[in-house]
Amino acid sequence: MKQKGDTRMSVGRICVRSVVVAEPDESVRDAARRMRSEEVGTLIVLDSEDRPEGILTDRDVVVRCVAEYEDPDAMPISAAMTGPVRTITEDAPIEDALSLMASGGTRRLVVTDDGERLVGVLALDDVLDLLAEEVETIGRLLGRQGAPPYPGEEIGDG
Repeated sequence: MKQKGDTRMSVGRICVRSVVVAEPDESVRDAARRMRSEEVGTLIVLDSEDRPEGILTDRDVVVRCVAEYEDPDAMPISAAMTGPVRTITEDAPIEDALSLMASGGTRRLVVTDDGERLVGVLALDDVLDLLAEEVETIGRLLGRQGAPPYPGEEIGDG
């Protein structure tokens, strides 16, 4: 829950908002073709009210369809997807997203608005990219202030 004066970054600020979607009754083959043409490994499956109900990854296609010798033309996405999908609202802090990922053993969360409509997807890699940028910024600041870049290292060492 966000408190007054809370400066934590929200999920909505770093989630990917360009998301490829699918319907649960589409075939797995159509889904795989869409993944190829859109160059993505994940589709968000929406219900009839455009609310996220599942997620289909390229791994799901392999494990639940191909490896089981299922017919990808006959198998609906709903039979291969992971659902129900784990969601988080776009105004939630990133720390909450990380806790939800850890407790659910997942690397992706579907980001929704207050009406539970799809906003985007937050992947653990997105958070890691943000942290790497922050560490780089801190390193530049320390370098400008003349502080040793690493513990035990003197200025000018290198």
